[in-house]
Amino acid sequence: MFVRVGGFAYRRKWIAVSLWVAVLFGVVGVATAVGDAYKDDISLPGTEAQAASDLLKDHGAERAGDTIEIVLHDEGGLAQVQQRVEPMLAEVAKLPNVGGVQSVYENPNAISEDGTIGYATVQLEVASADMPVEDTERIVDAAQEIEGEGLQVELGGEAVRTLAEGETNVGEMVGIAAALVILVVMFGTFIAAGLPIVIALFAVGSTVGVVMLASHVFTIASWTAATMFLVGLGVGIDYALLIFARYRTELVKGVEPERATITAMDSAGRSVFFAGCTVLLALLGLTALGLGAIQGMALSVALTVLMTMIASLTLLPALLSIFGKRFARQFLARAEKRKAKGKVQDGERWRKLATAVQKRPLAALLTAAVLLGALAFPALSIRLGFNDAGNDPSDSTSRQAYDLLSDGFGPGFNGPLLVVTDGGDGSAEEAATAAAQKLGETEGVAATAPPMPTPDGEAATVLVYPVSSPQDEKTTDLVGTLRDDVLPGLTADNGADYLVGGATAASEDYAGKLADRMPLFMTIVVGLAIVLLMAVFRSILIPLKAAFLNLLSIGAAMGVMKLVFQDGRFGFEGGPIEAYIPVMIFAIVFGLSMDYEIFLISRMHEEWVNSKESDPSRAVREGLAHTGSVITAAGSIMIVIFAAFVLSPTRMLQQAGLAFAVAIFVDAVIIRCMIVPAAMELMGKRAWWLPAPLAKILPKVELEKH
Repeated sequence: MFVRVGGFAYRRKWIAVSLWVAVLFGVVGVATAVGDAYKDDISLPGTEAQAASDLLKDHGAERAGDTIEIVLHDEGGLAQVQQRVEPMLAEVAKLPNVGGVQSVYENPNAISEDGTIGYATVQLEVASADMPVEDTERIVDAAQEIEGEGLQVELGGEAVRTLAEGETNVGEMVGIAAALVILVVMFGTFIAAGLPIVIALFAVGSTVGVVMLASHVFTIASWTAATMFLVGLGVGIDYALLIFARYRTELVKGVEPERATITAMDSAGRSVFFAGCTVLLALLGLTALGLGAIQGMALSVALTVLMTMIASLTLLPALLSIFGKRFARQFLARAEKRKAKGKVQDGERWRKLATAVQKRPLAALLTAAVLLGALAFPALSIRLGFNDAGNDPSDSTSRQAYDLLSDGFGPGFNGPLLVVTDGGDGSAEEAATAAAQKLGETEGVAATAPPMPTPDGEAATVLVYPVSSPQDEKTTDLVGTLRDDVLPGLTADNGADYLVGGATAASEDYAGKLADRMPLFMTIVVGLAIVLLMAVFRSILIPLKAAFLNLLSIGAAMGVMKLVFQDGRFGFEGGPIEAYIPVMIFAIVFGLSMDYEIFLISRMHEEWVNSKESDPSRAVREGLAHTGSVITAAGSIMIVIFAAFVLSPTRMLQQAGLAFAVAIFVDAVIIRCMIVPAAMELMGKRAWWLPAPLAKILPKVELEKH
């Protein structure tokens, strides 16, 4: 199959290129015209916060739109600036998508005790996610126009936070530029260096267009496209590089370009195909979590990986056909120059490294295990949640509004809990009044708002303001205290049902459900990957070793991420890890780690077979000698692409980028260059053993042609 596909693309190069150009520009053109309909959905049936939300909806209390807070601060007191503030609020009320404005001077609870901080509430006619950016900007501009002479005006709310995050391609551009530099150093020519990047851009661009169109039908989160770029660029360049490196090796041997292409497709192409399959299995395993937004992300990223794999197997051979003769001259000339200068070939260095590791395999294993264990240890205390305005850049208006409200009304003001009351011996409002009084006396509660009945009077709500901030662990404990200790006692007294909801409680519930479902997800992904590798390598020990080492690299990545983003090291804002991130890291990193495992072990297996299964130590050395430089280069490219996303203004992408970069570094440097050679040396011939019953059941898959 790989010979036929590669041969067809090579001989019909202009057809293959034309089809890909048509797909890219056609899909992107239609997607640009139609636009996207991304939707962030964190609803989770079966949780208490979701039950509270559903109850309010049943009683007619569902919000039609979200709000924006205009936060005012004047050391001389807000009373002295009323004549400037009131006209501004009247102007904001006339702006598009504004349903009304509650003045800071109409609500006695909207001004702090010292009178210096207050807030006006802008009721939107749409949800924050649907609020046009230009309409939000009009509100911000109109509000901040009165700033000056001691008056500070900041704005908060999810719609304003979207402005703070903005849209930037800095991470992508920096990553691509760094990848190009590495490829130029590796291949010595800009055209050769550009091919893997072109493959990645064609595949990712086409897939993003498809997903934009699919967002009108399916639930796909707004952060999915950025995640697709993050993974697609790394994987696309990685796959194309693995094939192209084998192609260059064949050219240097003096093989004709067409035969070199076919050989590369029939060896490295197979490795790319099965490596891609492991990534797809890991991503599709995310669907077992049963969460809409994560399922949408998983399917979108899986489609991205599939497209990069297809592009590597079809578009790359066509481009090699176009530039093949030029590459043959350039690579041969470069090899002759290195030989004339007496430079040691790359393979020799890796052969020496493998030999050194094989001399003391146990010491290499223990050293690497201690290092990875130290990196992974902090991951045991990861706390999941969702970011809020408190994690926004310090100079953003949403962050400054958050800080002002915390100063004026307490840290818990930015994340109140919503207690919903239903039924009871008397009216719902009476039950809510009793709850407000009891909750106000509870440790950890700063204040409660007066009960508000629903339009039909059958239910009521009470806002509970914690002493601690929304992301503080004490707030998490308070949610549990209210649900388990305080509210059940009230239910026993008056028969009313109490549910703790609101954004803060919902994030806790969501993180808890994800943590509960992680074991099932991990079992599915690891189990399927082990079965696939058993079929590919006809071995039991190699798949088990691969799975264990992948888990080590994931643990190290999560440990470093916890130190940086949860503990606030290196200047980053401390806070909980985004609830989506651990499952996303596990799926994607587990799949990507298998890429290098398959590429390295398949070459070792090729050498093992060529030695007529007589010299396992030589197979390990030669396997690393032929793949070490390629794996290091591919890993370096992935690392710089992923690390560049730390420059993103979005906290979730910062966390994902750092975790992926650390995982790939650990995998490509420590695991593939130290642990794998040491483990393979210790296993010897047993590494390639597969029990006869399993050998009969499993399909036989060949990664190399004998």
